[in-house]
Amino acid sequence: MATATTHKAIAVFGEALVDDFITEQVVGGAPFNVARNLAAFGVATLMVTRIGDDKNGALMRAEFERFGMSQAGLQIDPNEATGRVVVERSEQGHRFIILPDQAYDYVETEPALAALAGAKPGVIYFGTMAQRHECSRKTVREMLRNSDATRYLDLNVRDGQVTERCAFESLHLADIVKVNEEELKDLFSWYTHTKPGTKAIDSPEMADACQALMRSFSLKGLIVTLGERGALHFGADGAVTANQECHAPARIVDTVGAGDAFSAVFLFGQSQGWSLPLTLARANAFAGAICGISGAVPADIAFYQPWIACWRSGGVMPSKAGAVV
Repeated sequence: MATATTHKAIAVFGEALVDDFITEQVVGGAPFNVARNLAAFGVATLMVTRIGDDKNGALMRAEFERFGMSQAGLQIDPNEATGRVVVERSEQGHRFIILPDQAYDYVETEPALAALAGAKPGVIYFGTMAQRHECSRKTVREMLRNSDATRYLDLNVRDGQVTERCAFESLHLADIVKVNEEELKDLFSWYTHTKPGTKAIDSPEMADACQALMRSFSLKGLIVTLGERGALHFGADGAVTANQECHAPARIVDTVGAGDAFSAVFLFGQSQGWSLPLTLARANAFAGAICGISGAVPADIAFYQPWIACWRSGGVMPSKAGAVV
Protein backbone atom coordinates (compact mmCIF):
# COMPACT_ATOMS: atom_id res chain seq x y z
CA MET A 1 0.00 0.00 0.00
CA ALA A 2 1.30 3.43 -0.93
CA THR A 3 1.98 6.04 1.71
CA ALA A 4 -0.65 8.77 1.76
CA THR A 5 0.60 11.92 0.11
CA THR A 6 -2.50 14.10 0.15
CA HIS A 7 -2.99 16.70 2.85
CA LYS A 8 -6.75 16.23 2.91
CA ALA A 9 -8.88 13.12 2.86
CA ILE A 10 -11.49 12.39 0.21
CA ALA A 11 -14.93 11.25 1.36
CA VAL A 12 -16.95 8.92 -0.86
CA PHE A 13 -20.67 8.43 -0.27
CA GLY A 14 -22.82 5.74 -1.81
CA GLU A 15 -23.48 2.12 -2.51
CA ALA A 16 -21.20 -0.79 -1.75
CA LEU A 17 -22.74 -3.93 -3.21
CA VAL A 18 -22.11 -7.27 -4.87
CA ASP A 19 -22.82 -8.15 -8.46
CA ASP A 20 -24.32 -11.62 -8.01
CA PHE A 21 -23.60 -13.84 -11.00
CA ILE A 22 -25.14 -16.78 -9.07
CA THR A 23 -21.93 -18.80 -9.46
CA GLU A 24 -19.80 -15.97 -8.07
CA GLN A 25 -20.20 -12.69 -6.21
CA VAL A 26 -18.10 -9.69 -7.29
CA VAL A 27 -17.76 -6.68 -5.01
CA GLY A 28 -18.68 -3.42 -6.69
CA GLY A 29 -20.78 -0.28 -6.61
CA ALA A 30 -19.42 2.80 -8.39
CA PRO A 31 -18.61 4.75 -5.19
CA PHE A 32 -16.87 1.75 -3.63
CA ASN A 33 -14.83 1.27 -6.81
CA VAL A 34 -13.72 4.91 -6.63
CA ALA A 35 -12.90 4.62 -2.93
CA ARG A 36 -10.81 1.48 -3.35
CA ASN A 37 -8.81 3.01 -6.19
CA LEU A 38 -8.18 6.18 -4.18
CA ALA A 39 -7.02 4.16 -1.18
CA ALA A 40 -4.64 2.20 -3.41
CA PHE A 41 -3.14 5.50 -4.63
CA GLY A 42 -2.40 6.40 -1.00
CA VAL A 43 -5.28 8.78 -0.36
CA ALA A 44 -6.85 8.86 3.12
CA THR A 45 -10.30 7.73 1.98
CA LEU A 46 -13.51 7.84 4.01
CA MET A 47 -16.14 5.50 2.51
CA VAL A 48 -19.58 6.29 3.90
CA THR A 49 -21.96 3.41 3.22
CA ARG A 50 -24.11 0.78 4.94
CA ILE A 51 -23.95 -2.99 4.60
CA GLY A 52 -25.78 -5.92 6.15
CA ASP A 53 -24.59 -8.28 8.83
CA ASP A 54 -24.37 -11.13 6.33
CA LYS A 55 -22.06 -13.09 4.05
CA ASN A 56 -21.91 -10.36 1.41
CA GLY A 57 -21.20 -7.81 4.11
CA ALA A 58 -18.20 -9.88 5.14
CA LEU A 59 -16.93 -9.59 1.55
CA MET A 60 -17.21 -5.80 1.84
CA ARG A 61 -15.33 -5.66 5.12
CA ALA A 62 -12.60 -7.84 3.62
CA GLU A 63 -12.18 -5.27 0.82
CA PHE A 64 -11.90 -2.44 3.36
CA GLU A 65 -9.10 -4.39 4.99
CA ARG A 66 -7.40 -5.37 1.72
CA PHE A 67 -7.18 -1.72 0.65
CA GLY A 68 -6.27 -0.44 4.11
CA MET A 69 -9.37 1.75 4.27
CA SER A 70 -10.81 3.41 7.36
CA GLN A 71 -14.08 1.85 8.51
CA ALA A 72 -15.16 5.01 10.36
CA GLY A 73 -17.91 5.62 7.79
CA LEU A 74 -19.00 1.98 7.48
CA GLN A 75 -22.40 1.25 9.03
CA ILE A 76 -23.77 -2.23 9.74
CA ASP A 77 -27.51 -2.73 9.30
CA PRO A 78 -29.03 -5.44 11.54
CA ASN A 79 -32.10 -5.85 9.34
CA GLU A 80 -31.46 -5.00 5.68
CA ALA A 81 -29.21 -7.08 3.44
CA THR A 82 -25.98 -5.91 1.88
CA GLY A 83 -26.63 -4.36 -1.52
CA ARG A 84 -26.94 -6.89 -4.33
CA VAL A 85 -27.43 -6.70 -8.09
CA VAL A 86 -28.46 -9.96 -9.75
CA VAL A 87 -26.70 -10.42 -13.09
CA GLU A 88 -28.32 -12.77 -15.60
CA ARG A 89 -26.14 -13.93 -18.47
CA SER A 90 -27.58 -14.73 -21.90
CA GLU A 91 -26.53 -14.82 -25.54
CA GLN A 92 -27.82 -11.26 -25.86
CA GLY A 93 -25.53 -10.05 -23.06
CA HIS A 94 -26.07 -9.29 -19.37
CA ARG A 95 -29.30 -8.27 -17.67
CA PHE A 96 -28.94 -6.41 -14.37
CA ILE A 97 -31.65 -6.63 -11.72
CA ILE A 98 -31.09 -3.92 -9.10
CA LEU A 99 -32.87 -5.01 -5.94
CA PRO A 100 -34.85 -2.56 -3.77
CA ASP A 101 -34.52 -1.92 -0.03
CA GLN A 102 -30.86 -2.68 0.43
CA ALA A 103 -28.67 -1.64 3.35
CA TYR A 104 -27.11 1.24 1.38
CA ASP A 105 -30.59 2.80 1.11
CA TYR A 106 -30.59 3.38 4.88
CA VAL A 107 -27.33 5.20 5.65
CA GLU A 108 -27.97 6.98 8.95
CA THR A 109 -27.19 10.68 9.22
CA GLU A 110 -25.66 11.10 12.67
CA PRO A 111 -22.87 8.48 12.39
CA ALA A 112 -22.14 9.71 8.85
CA LEU A 113 -21.74 13.28 10.08
CA ALA A 114 -19.51 12.12 12.92
CA ALA A 115 -17.26 10.27 10.48
CA LEU A 116 -17.19 13.31 8.19
CA ALA A 117 -16.20 15.61 11.06
CA GLY A 118 -13.34 13.29 11.95
CA ALA A 119 -12.01 13.03 8.38
CA LYS A 120 -12.31 16.71 7.39
CA PRO A 121 -12.20 15.87 3.65
CA GLY A 122 -11.24 18.29 0.92
CA VAL A 123 -13.62 16.58 -1.53
CA ILE A 124 -16.91 14.73 -1.19
CA TYR A 125 -17.74 12.32 -4.02
CA PHE A 126 -21.39 11.35 -4.37
CA GLY A 127 -23.68 9.82 -6.96
CA THR A 128 -27.39 9.38 -7.50
CA MET A 129 -27.97 5.64 -7.11
CA ALA A 130 -27.75 5.74 -3.28
CA GLN A 131 -30.24 8.62 -3.23
CA ARG A 132 -33.16 6.53 -4.41
CA HIS A 133 -34.45 6.20 -0.80
CA GLU A 134 -35.20 9.26 1.35
CA CYS A 135 -33.04 8.01 4.24
CA SER A 136 -29.71 7.92 2.39
CA ARG A 137 -30.75 10.93 0.30
CA LYS A 138 -31.19 12.97 3.49
CA THR A 139 -27.84 11.79 4.83
CA VAL A 140 -25.74 12.77 1.83
CA ARG A 141 -27.39 16.17 1.66
CA GLU A 142 -26.69 16.78 5.35
CA MET A 143 -23.07 15.77 4.73
CA LEU A 144 -22.83 18.31 1.91
CA ARG A 145 -24.51 20.99 4.03
CA ASN A 146 -22.10 20.43 6.92
CA SER A 147 -18.88 20.56 4.89
CA ASP A 148 -17.06 23.15 2.82
CA ALA A 149 -15.44 20.40 0.72
CA THR A 150 -15.53 20.45 -3.07
CA ARG A 151 -18.55 18.45 -4.26
CA TYR A 152 -17.90 15.95 -7.06
CA LEU A 153 -21.02 14.39 -8.57
CA ASP A 154 -20.76 11.22 -10.66
CA LEU A 155 -24.17 11.21 -12.31
CA ASN A 156 -25.28 7.60 -12.72
CA VAL A 157 -28.59 7.62 -14.57
CA ARG A 158 -30.23 4.20 -14.15
CA ASP A 159 -33.69 3.40 -15.51
CA GLY A 160 -36.15 2.87 -12.69
CA GLN A 161 -33.59 3.86 -10.03
CA VAL A 162 -32.74 7.52 -10.57
CA THR A 163 -35.41 10.13 -11.25
CA GLU A 164 -34.91 13.32 -13.21
CA ARG A 165 -35.83 15.20 -10.03
CA CYS A 166 -32.97 13.55 -8.14
CA ALA A 167 -30.57 14.41 -10.95
CA PHE A 168 -31.81 18.02 -10.98
CA GLU A 169 -31.36 18.47 -7.23
CA SER A 170 -27.97 16.73 -7.25
CA LEU A 171 -26.69 18.96 -10.04
CA HIS A 172 -27.59 22.01 -7.96
CA LEU A 173 -25.58 20.57 -5.06
CA ALA A 174 -22.44 19.85 -7.11
CA ASP A 175 -19.32 21.83 -7.94
CA ILE A 176 -17.91 19.37 -10.48
CA VAL A 177 -20.01 16.90 -12.45
CA LYS A 178 -18.81 13.87 -14.40
CA VAL A 179 -21.01 12.23 -17.02
CA ASN A 180 -20.56 9.77 -19.86
CA GLU A 181 -21.86 10.35 -23.35
CA GLU A 182 -25.31 8.82 -22.79
CA GLU A 183 -25.81 10.70 -19.54
CA LEU A 184 -24.83 13.94 -21.27
CA LYS A 185 -27.55 13.32 -23.85
CA ASP A 186 -30.05 12.89 -21.01
CA LEU A 187 -29.00 16.24 -19.54
CA PHE A 188 -29.31 17.93 -22.92
CA SER A 189 -32.83 16.61 -23.41
CA TRP A 190 -33.91 17.56 -19.90
CA TYR A 191 -32.33 20.97 -19.50
CA THR A 192 -31.19 22.50 -22.79
CA HIS A 193 -33.99 21.34 -25.09
CA THR A 194 -31.39 20.77 -27.77
CA LYS A 195 -29.85 17.60 -29.08
CA PRO A 196 -26.38 18.51 -30.32
CA GLY A 197 -24.25 15.75 -31.73
CA THR A 198 -21.62 14.26 -29.46
CA LYS A 199 -19.64 12.28 -32.02
CA ALA A 200 -17.23 15.13 -32.77
CA ILE A 201 -15.22 15.95 -29.67
CA ASP A 202 -14.72 19.53 -30.90
CA SER A 203 -18.39 20.15 -31.80
CA PRO A 204 -19.22 23.85 -31.18
CA GLU A 205 -22.87 22.91 -30.63
CA MET A 206 -21.95 20.42 -27.91
CA ALA A 207 -19.62 22.92 -26.26
CA ASP A 208 -22.34 25.60 -26.24
CA ALA A 209 -24.85 23.17 -24.73
CA CYS A 210 -22.36 22.10 -22.05
CA GLN A 211 -21.67 25.70 -21.12
CA ALA A 212 -25.41 26.29 -20.90
CA LEU A 213 -25.68 23.37 -18.47
CA MET A 214 -22.87 24.80 -16.38
CA ARG A 215 -24.54 28.19 -16.16
CA SER A 216 -27.89 26.62 -15.24
CA PHE A 217 -26.40 24.76 -12.29
CA SER A 218 -23.54 27.14 -11.38
CA LEU A 219 -20.94 24.41 -11.93
CA LYS A 220 -17.20 24.95 -11.63
CA GLY A 221 -16.42 22.05 -13.94
CA LEU A 222 -18.12 19.53 -16.22
CA ILE A 223 -16.30 16.35 -17.26
CA VAL A 224 -17.51 14.29 -20.21
CA THR A 225 -15.96 10.85 -20.73
CA LEU A 226 -16.16 9.45 -24.25
CA GLY A 227 -14.60 6.01 -23.87
CA GLU A 228 -11.69 5.38 -26.22
CA ARG A 229 -12.31 8.82 -27.78
CA GLY A 230 -10.99 10.48 -24.64
CA ALA A 231 -12.49 13.05 -22.29
CA LEU A 232 -13.40 16.73 -22.13
CA HIS A 233 -13.36 19.19 -19.24
CA PHE A 234 -15.44 22.34 -19.46
CA GLY A 235 -14.42 25.11 -17.08
CA ALA A 236 -16.58 27.86 -15.62
CA ASP A 237 -14.40 30.40 -17.44
CA GLY A 238 -15.35 28.90 -20.80
CA ALA A 239 -12.09 26.99 -21.26
CA VAL A 240 -12.31 23.52 -22.79
CA THR A 241 -9.57 20.99 -22.08
CA ALA A 242 -9.52 17.82 -24.16
CA ASN A 243 -7.56 14.59 -24.14
CA GLN A 244 -8.17 12.41 -27.17
CA GLU A 245 -5.47 9.80 -26.60
CA CYS A 246 -6.74 6.25 -26.92
CA HIS A 247 -5.32 3.85 -24.34
CA ALA A 248 -7.44 0.81 -25.13
CA PRO A 249 -5.62 -2.39 -24.11
CA ALA A 250 -4.62 -4.96 -26.71
CA ARG A 251 -7.54 -7.04 -25.47
CA ILE A 252 -10.57 -5.50 -23.82
CA VAL A 253 -11.82 -7.88 -21.12
CA ASP A 254 -14.69 -5.66 -19.97
CA THR A 255 -15.39 -1.98 -19.39
CA VAL A 256 -16.74 -2.40 -15.86
CA GLY A 257 -15.33 0.27 -13.58
CA ALA A 258 -13.58 2.31 -16.27
CA GLY A 259 -15.54 5.45 -15.43
CA ASP A 260 -14.90 4.91 -11.72
CA ALA A 261 -11.18 4.53 -12.40
CA PHE A 262 -11.25 7.80 -14.34
CA SER A 263 -12.93 9.60 -11.43
CA ALA A 264 -10.44 8.23 -8.92
CA VAL A 265 -7.41 9.41 -10.92
CA PHE A 266 -9.03 12.78 -11.63
CA LEU A 267 -9.66 13.37 -7.92
CA PHE A 268 -6.21 12.11 -6.99
CA GLY A 269 -4.55 14.32 -9.59
CA GLN A 270 -6.40 17.42 -8.53
CA SER A 271 -5.44 16.77 -4.90
CA GLN A 272 -1.80 16.49 -5.96
CA GLY A 273 -1.83 19.70 -7.97
CA TRP A 274 -1.42 18.10 -11.39
CA SER A 275 -2.28 20.31 -14.34
CA LEU A 276 -5.68 19.67 -15.90
CA PRO A 277 -4.28 18.32 -19.23
CA LEU A 278 -1.97 15.93 -17.35
CA THR A 279 -4.79 14.84 -15.05
CA LEU A 280 -7.06 13.99 -17.99
CA ALA A 281 -4.26 12.13 -19.77
CA ARG A 282 -3.45 10.01 -16.73
CA ALA A 283 -7.12 9.37 -15.93
CA ASN A 284 -7.76 8.19 -19.49
CA ALA A 285 -4.70 5.95 -19.47
CA PHE A 286 -5.60 4.29 -16.16
CA ALA A 287 -9.24 3.82 -17.18
CA GLY A 288 -8.05 2.12 -20.36
CA ALA A 289 -5.87 -0.23 -18.32
CA ILE A 290 -8.89 -1.22 -16.18
CA CYS A 291 -10.63 -2.34 -19.38
CA GLY A 292 -7.86 -4.91 -19.79
CA ILE A 293 -8.66 -6.72 -16.53
CA SER A 294 -11.70 -8.56 -15.26
CA GLY A 295 -13.82 -6.46 -12.94
CA ALA A 296 -13.77 -2.89 -11.68
CA VAL A 297 -10.63 -3.06 -9.53
CA PRO A 298 -7.52 -5.27 -9.75
CA ALA A 299 -7.46 -8.54 -7.88
CA ASP A 300 -3.82 -7.84 -6.99
CA ILE A 301 -2.87 -4.57 -5.26
CA ALA A 302 0.51 -4.78 -7.01
CA PHE A 303 -1.31 -3.62 -10.18
CA TYR A 304 -1.16 -0.05 -8.85
CA GLN A 305 2.55 0.17 -8.11
CA PRO A 306 3.85 0.82 -11.68
CA TRP A 307 1.25 3.56 -12.08
CA ILE A 308 2.18 5.30 -8.85
CA ALA A 309 5.88 5.07 -9.71
CA CYS A 310 5.23 6.36 -13.22
CA TRP A 311 3.28 9.38 -11.99
CA ARG A 312 5.95 10.21 -9.43
CA SER A 313 8.48 10.20 -12.27
CA GLY A 314 6.41 12.55 -14.39
CA GLY A 315 5.00 10.02 -16.88
CA VAL A 316 1.47 9.33 -18.04
CA MET A 317 1.48 5.54 -18.08
CA PRO A 318 4.02 2.76 -17.45
CA SER A 319 5.34 0.93 -20.50
CA LYS A 320 5.70 -2.83 -20.63
CA ALA A 321 9.41 -2.39 -20.10
CA GLY A 322 8.77 -0.51 -16.88
CA ALA A 323 9.81 2.89 -18.24
CA VAL A 324 7.53 5.91 -18.02
CA VAL A 325 5.86 7.35 -21.07
